[in-house]
Amino acid sequence: MTIADNPVCSDTDVLIPEVDLSVTLGRLRLKNPVLVASGTFGYARELEGVVPFQRLGGVLPKTVTQNPRPGNAPWRTVETSAGLLNAIGLDNDGIDYFLSHHWPYLKSCGTDVIVSIAGKSLEDFVALADRLNEADGMMAVELNISCPNVAGGVDFGTDPRLCFEVVDGVRKVLDRPIVTKLTPNVTRIVDIAKAAKDAGTDAVSCINTVLGMAVDWRKRKPLLGNIVGGLSGPAIKPIALRCVYQVATQVGVPIIGVGGIANL
Repeated sequence: MTIADNPVCSDTDVLIPEVDLSVTLGRLRLKNPVLVASGTFGYARELEGVVPFQRLGGVLPKTVTQNPRPGNAPWRTVETSAGLLNAIGLDNDGIDYFLSHHWPYLKSCGTDVIVSIAGKSLEDFVALADRLNEADGMMAVELNISCPNVAGGVDFGTDPRLCFEVVDGVRKVLDRPIVTKLTPNVTRIVDIAKAAKDAGTDAVSCINTVLGMAVDWRKRKPLLGNIVGGLSGPAIKPIALRCVYQVATQVGVPIIGVGGIANL
């Protein structure tokens, strides 16, 4: 029956069939391809009532480390002409507090959760991944091997051998999908992506922020307390697209595109 066949039927009565927007990335299956990046989303509570979580394909709370971290000294963020520089320094509550206080809320937020972790060593990453076996309902883990704002934060993301060891070590203790977050601050991102793929990652995130700096020319001093930080925003989208293209065509691993996205 059409609207024309029934004069009492209006346009608002028409039922639009649901469209299947689900995507599969290795062992990771999401109800739609729209995610929020780790860091910007906090622990989700911060945006409750602002964003309808259930409409998202998944959320990534801020990166978790073994022990609580106070983060970097201020200033931590600086606006630029085409983006934002940040040097947060992985400020977080640590894995114990995350599992006892943040996880109960996150697992009931209405969509899938991918937990981001970072470590100072291979042993750190493996221990964190093992602890996440306690996070019932967790969809996947993201390995943040590419944070530019902490000492040694990008070492695992710039050396293919170290990248392989981290992914392989995590895979052996955690039976959940693995996403490896790649840094653009390398000469050949495809080498890092291939190492992650060979070690068994289900997908990669391309890209983390681009190293940058801002200076107060009047004071002749850097604006960030950490001196350098990670640049995000519209300025880095062409870099992100280049990295995604290279990894997609030369490595063939599933990709989560990140960086400079303001709209579709």
